Amino acid sequence: MKIIIHKNINQISALEWNALVNDNNPFLRHEFLSALEKNACVSRKFGWIPCHIVIYENKKVIGAMPLYEKYNTYGEFVFDHAWADAYQRNGLNYYPKLVSSIPYTPATGQRFLARKKDQDKIFKLLLKTVQQLCEHNNYSGFHCLFLNKEEQKWLEENKLLTRHDCQFHWHNNNYDTFEDFLSTLTAKKRKNIRQERRRVKQSNITMRCLNGFTATKEDWANFTLFYNQTFKEKYSTATLNYGFFHEVAKKLPEQILLVLADTKEGDCIAGSLMFISDSTLYGRHWGAVKQVDKLHFEACYYQGIEYCIKHKIQHFEPGAQGEHKIARGFIPTLTQSCHWLYNSPFQSSIEQFVQHEKDAIKHYMSNLKSPYTSS
Repeated sequence: MKIIIHKNINQISALEWNALVNDNNPFLRHEFLSALEKNACVSRKFGWIPCHIVIYENKKVIGAMPLYEKYNTYGEFVFDHAWADAYQRNGLNYYPKLVSSIPYTPATGQRFLARKKDQDKIFKLLLKTVQQLCEHNNYSGFHCLFLNKEEQKWLEENKLLTRHDCQFHWHNNNYDTFEDFLSTLTAKKRKNIRQERRRVKQSNITMRCLNGFTATKEDWANFTLFYNQTFKEKYSTATLNYGFFHEVAKKLPEQILLVLADTKEGDCIAGSLMFISDSTLYGRHWGAVKQVDKLHFEACYYQGIEYCIKHKIQHFEPGAQGEHKIARGFIPTLTQSCHWLYNSPFQSSIEQFVQHEKDAIKHYMSNLKSPYTSS
């Protein structure tokens, strides 16, 4: 058995890596991670430096972890600014740290890749390896973000701290049509959704749903413009680019849902990008160069729900935050991350912080009202 830290995912067999990915998760696929690296979306410039762990047996990949050396918190969606500030105030280095996550992607999935029969052995080896990396290279700790419940439970049993947060997800209760879904909502929310969709139609907007086969270079150029516009409006940094979008569409064509909005004059003015696993639709990016009332909800939520119903997809994760999603049929859903700090002088304080945060999230979620008539 041999363990190697790879600075470039293309040093790893795509076929063997993908064989360990469950649910055909698009973000964990070799093609997605490779596109990030090849198009410079992850690099020292953005504070994401690949250092993937791979376990080999007889030269075959039997375990792996997507892992990054991090110099900031950008693109993580699990915020530890208070921890970093505490280190800095006391003359200590919080960065670099190690993060197992998908860059810029707050979507639940595996972080410890292994075959089911090997999980206990591989999980132990991966955790031991990442802890040794922290010890030998002075990383402040290891952070495993948006991991699945099975991995979270295992890491918690191995004394890692667990943080809680809340997202809003949609679940397909075997609906046959969008109207079937609407019929389960409260009357007020049902009326509101119909009005929002009607507003978009009255604006003479036509929606196009494309995949990697049907989207053209022009479509990706337009979407890249929309994506950049979103970050420009937020005074933030756009890390993805046309090369990334086009490559992912080419390599994972059936796992792409690109929703574009056209005016009656034929101008493409807005779009949303989603990704598809065997069970889940993931909403990721949105942008527009012209504001149309309620178009964001149509492109990012209602088109996604319709797609799930039509294709029998069971879940829809539209991204982080957004209490407004409740009014559109999404329900509060707990998300988790696990953390291990190397020789931290603030361990007890951080443990208290984590417990207070858990209590706050529990209280917050208990006070949210369901959009469904059965509640």
